[in-house]
Amino acid sequence: MNYDLIISGGTIVDGTGAAPYKGDVAIRDGKIAKMGDLNEDSAAKTIDATGQTVTPGFVDLHTHLDAQVGWDPELTSSSYHGVTTALIGNCGVGFAPVAEQNRQYMAKLMESVEDIAAEAILDGLPWNWTNYGGYLDSVEALKPALNIVGLVGHSAIRFEAMGDKSMDKDVQADDRELADIVRMVKESVEAGAVGFSTSRFIPHTVPDGRCTPGTWADLRETGAIQQAVIEAGGVGALFQSANDFQTRYETELKMFEQGAEAGCQILFSGGTGSQGDGGVSRWRDFFHQHNQGGKRVSGVCHTRPSGAFFGLAQLSPFTKESDAWRELMALPTVSDRVDALRNQETRMRLIKEGKAIGHFSKMAHMLHPFGMGETPDLDLDRKSSLQQLADAAGCDPVEMYVDRLLASEGRELFNYWAFGGALENQWQYMQLDHVIPMLGDAGAHVGIFTDTDSPTVLLSELTRKHNVYSLPEAIHKITQQSAEVLGLKDRGVLKEGYIADINVIDYGQLATHHPEYVYDFPHGGGRFIVKSTGYTATLVAGQVVVENCQHTGNRPGQVIREFERG
Repeated sequence: MNYDLIISGGTIVDGTGAAPYKGDVAIRDGKIAKMGDLNEDSAAKTIDATGQTVTPGFVDLHTHLDAQVGWDPELTSSSYHGVTTALIGNCGVGFAPVAEQNRQYMAKLMESVEDIAAEAILDGLPWNWTNYGGYLDSVEALKPALNIVGLVGHSAIRFEAMGDKSMDKDVQADDRELADIVRMVKESVEAGAVGFSTSRFIPHTVPDGRCTPGTWADLRETGAIQQAVIEAGGVGALFQSANDFQTRYETELKMFEQGAEAGCQILFSGGTGSQGDGGVSRWRDFFHQHNQGGKRVSGVCHTRPSGAFFGLAQLSPFTKESDAWRELMALPTVSDRVDALRNQETRMRLIKEGKAIGHFSKMAHMLHPFGMGETPDLDLDRKSSLQQLADAAGCDPVEMYVDRLLASEGRELFNYWAFGGALENQWQYMQLDHVIPMLGDAGAHVGIFTDTDSPTVLLSELTRKHNVYSLPEAIHKITQQSAEVLGLKDRGVLKEGYIADINVIDYGQLATHHPEYVYDFPHGGGRFIVKSTGYTATLVAGQVVVENCQHTGNRPGQVIREFERG
C-alpha cells in the first residue's frame, strides 16, 4: 500500500481562495503526500468523499480552552465544528506565569471574566508549572485532540509583577516592575507563546469589581511589551487585545499603531453598531492604512448575533427582580421547572411578575427563539423576534415566553442579540480584507451561551444561504488567512508536503444543532455544548479525530511553539 489514507473523489477547496476542483488527497505519516487523480494508488484506509467538499482544518483565533483542555482534551464543542487548531490565552487571561500562592487568584479571575468555575479550574488542571513554558508542557502531556497555540496573558504577568495594585486604575508600573513584566513576556514567548494578549475591556472584572490587570496600563507599558514580543518572537509575533472602544477609542488605535510599527501582528476583537454603516468605512480605512509597508493588523468578529441564551436550562431574564422566577429557577432540574409551569396559578404569578419588570418589554425585540425544528432558527431574516411573535398573537411578550417554554417542555432557548444584530453592517465588516469571521469564544461563558458553532454558521448560513461569501472565500478566511495570522508552518492550505489537518464536509447538509445544557465539568458543573451535522470527518495530522460528530479516540494534536516570522 502506498499511503496511510486516501480521501477520494471530493471537491477540493484548498484554502487559498482558488476555485474548487475535483481530486483526491493521499496522506502518509501525517502529511499530505500527493494530490490529484489517485485511482491507481492504494491506502490502508479510504474515505469516499464523492459529492462532498474537502477543505483544510479550521483555525480558531479566539478561544478560552486554557482550562477545559485539562478535563476535556477532545476540546468540545470546537472539535464538532471542523476546528483543528485553537488559539488559547485570549483577552489577557490565562494561568501562567504563576507563583504557587497566586494559583487560586488566577482561577478566580478566570471565573469572573469568562464564567468558568474556579473550583473546576483548580481541580481540573495539574498546576505543575510556574512559568509559561511549563504550562505548555502540561497541556502537551494532556494529549489534546486538536492543535493548541498559546498566548501569554497580561493579567497573569502584571499580577506577578505588581500584585494587587496591578488592578488599580491610577497605578502604573514603575521602572522595576516594568522590567519584570518585559522579562516575563520575553521568557514566555521564547518558551513557545505565539505572542501576548491583553484586555482593556471595562466589563472584564475581577471578583472585587475592579478591572483585570492590564486594563489601565498606559502606552509606555504596552509599547515596552510589544517591543519585548518582537525581540523574543520576531517580526510578526502576535499582540492580541480585547479593547475599550467606548471611552478610549483614540488610545486603543494608538496602541495598535505602535504595535504594528514595532513589527507585531495585531489581532483584536471587533464588530459594528447599528448607526449608519456601524463604523465599517472607518475600519476599512484603518485596516488599509495599517496593512501597508509590512505592517499587519487583523480583526476577528462573530458570525451570528448572540450574548445570552435564556430559557429554563440556566439563565432567566427575570430572576434579579422576581421572587416567583427565582423560586422557579431554583428548582433542581428542567423537568421540575416545567412541572411548576404546568400549574396555572404558578404560571399566572410568573407572568404577572414578569410583566411588572419593565426592562423585559425593552429587550423582547432582541430575543429570538431558536424554535424546536431539526435545526435552530437563527432568524437572520429578522421575522421571528419574541416581540414580533407576541404582536402577531396579540399577547404580551412575557406570555409568549412562558407559553413557548411550556410547549417545548423547557427545551427551547431564546437567543439574546446583545451584539452583532445589525446584520448588514456586520456582514459588510466581515467582508473587509483583514477581518476574519471566527470568534467562537470556546471554553468561555459556558453557562450563559456558546458560539463555538461559528464556523458552521459561517458556512451553512452566511455562505450557503445568504451569500455573504463564496465558499472559497469563506474557507480561505478561516484556514489560510487565520493560519498566516499565527504564522503557522505548513498548515492552512491543502498542499503536498503540508500537515494533513483536513475536513471532509457534506456541504449541502451542513448545519448547527440546538445548544444543549449538560453537566460534564468537574464537580458536576454545567455548560452549553452544540453539535453539528455535515462534518463527515475531521483529521488532525492525518488521523480522524471526529467522524459524523463522534470522537474516534484519536488525540494527535500538537502544542505548536514554532512559527513563521519575518
